[in-house]
Amino acid sequence: MRRVTFDLDVLRSFATGIELGSFARAADRLGRSTSAISAQLKKLEEQAGTPIFRRAGRGLGLTEAGETMLAYARRLLDLNDEAAVALHGLDLEGWIRLGLQEDFGDSLLPAVLGRFARAHPKVRIEARVARNAELMERLAGGRLDLALVWGEAAGGPHGRRLAEVPMRWIGAASQPPVRDDAIPLIAFESPCLFRETATAALDRAGIPWRLAFTSPNLSGLWAATAAGLGVTIRTGLGLPGALAVIDDALPGPLPRIALTLHQAEAEPSPPARRLADLIGQAVGEMVP
Repeated sequence: MRRVTFDLDVLRSFATGIELGSFARAADRLGRSTSAISAQLKKLEEQAGTPIFRRAGRGLGLTEAGETMLAYARRLLDLNDEAAVALHGLDLEGWIRLGLQEDFGDSLLPAVLGRFARAHPKVRIEARVARNAELMERLAGGRLDLALVWGEAAGGPHGRRLAEVPMRWIGAASQPPVRDDAIPLIAFESPCLFRETATAALDRAGIPWRLAFTSPNLSGLWAATAAGLGVTIRTGLGLPGALAVIDDALPGPLPRIALTLHQAEAEPSPPARRLADLIGQAVGEMVP
């Protein structure tokens, strides 16, 4: 088997086009012509030795080989970018205070902070996992530098929408929820965007509901849902294995919810700006 050395510039064009949903947009972002991007994609397919694109309506989709190529392209680009930042960012020093939702404590936090710490060992990070209201209060009070929150979080000083994620009905994977004359709901204590969406969806459909379980934290919601005490609404991100999406059994379609990264300053410090970039990249990889 001949040895193939993939071109990182080509892989970046490929991954950027898939991320943006358009290779024309990728050309704009990367400062190349669309014909140059097309030539790169042709080269990539030749190097792969198998088709990586397929027709999908009016656009292009990925074959199974294309999906595999995309996963490796992202890993190679991440390693390349991490090396570049490490070499040029060794002098970064400071302290960053990051706040985020519980949904990302196990999935996003370890990967992002691990990459950041390896590249910037002199920067200290303090992370706080909490709900929207507390995170935004701390941001406004100068006790956080960055906050990753659900929704637009009106009143945030400097926010950047990273993604829009569909809300989903969630139930136990192994058993249906306990039911009587009303749908048992599991929800955060008010105020909560997900709780409001659940009750509004059931009210519109004329389906009676009752509040079966409330909790101030996500682990409590997951435990009650896994036990079959009721159903809840969340996104599919970071969903434990004991839970499953059960959209077909309940009214929909449910709306999408924004995922927004707020920063305390219009011009954050270099360490905070770098961490914000890493969070944006990680969210882009997590959200289809």
